[in-house]
Amino acid sequence: MSLDALLIAELLALGAAVGFMAGLLGVGGGMLLVPFMTLIVSNRGVDTGLAVKMAIATSMATILFTSLSSVRAHHARGAVRWDLVRTIAPGIVAGGLLAGAGAFALLKGRWLGLLFGVFIALMATQMLLARPPRATRRLPGAGGQAAMGGVIGFVSGLVGAGGAFLSVPWMTRGNVPMHQAVGTSAALGFPIALANTAGYLIAGWTLPPALPGAVGYLFVPALVVVSLASVATAPLGARASHAMDVRQLKRIFAWMLYGLASYMFAKAWFG
Repeated sequence: MSLDALLIAELLALGAAVGFMAGLLGVGGGMLLVPFMTLIVSNRGVDTGLAVKMAIATSMATILFTSLSSVRAHHARGAVRWDLVRTIAPGIVAGGLLAGAGAFALLKGRWLGLLFGVFIALMATQMLLARPPRATRRLPGAGGQAAMGGVIGFVSGLVGAGGAFLSVPWMTRGNVPMHQAVGTSAALGFPIALANTAGYLIAGWTLPPALPGAVGYLFVPALVVVSLASVATAPLGARASHAMDVRQLKRIFAWMLYGLASYMFAKAWFG
């Protein structure tokens, strides 16, 4: 089977939608990318368990590209706490490698699919409640920050996300202003993606290609097409957000996420 025009069109549409919604609502693209990538890959004859792993790995790898443009914008506004990045990143790299090269390969795709379903259901609930975390304490020292980085890198690697769903609430509860927490989380997205993608490549190196262009768990053609499309449409979504009622859109998007969570549950449970 070659990389046909229909597959390219599907990946372009998915990347464009992911980029636009990320720019419009400020959400992580993996919440959309993983379920639809699972659907696209499994419809081409890939076993469900492997399809889920390929979707998660490819979703994580796209963050290598999307995080760079995001962190540049946040850095220009002085919103990146580079001192925190330096202390948290070593733990992130260790946790990411442990997840990507270890737990990811050992866990069955079915359980990863169920875990991802729980993840996006929790994100949907958070969007509906729209309750910002309250500052209750200070961040721990360098050792504690590195340890938390390990947790963020490990969990992110299992669900193919950039880690902001953990790092932003943790930092804001530690009295880091919200705009700095978001900017710093964007900067942490690159080491998260780099460590986990390296881990996925190590873990899946001996696997035969499930599809043309696949390298282990990583579906390289999808990575390229989706990244190009999402980077192109993210600025359009950001501009549109200023002309639309984003709060109402977030409610609608949250209910769509519940639907995607249900799909992942069904796909993982029934295959």
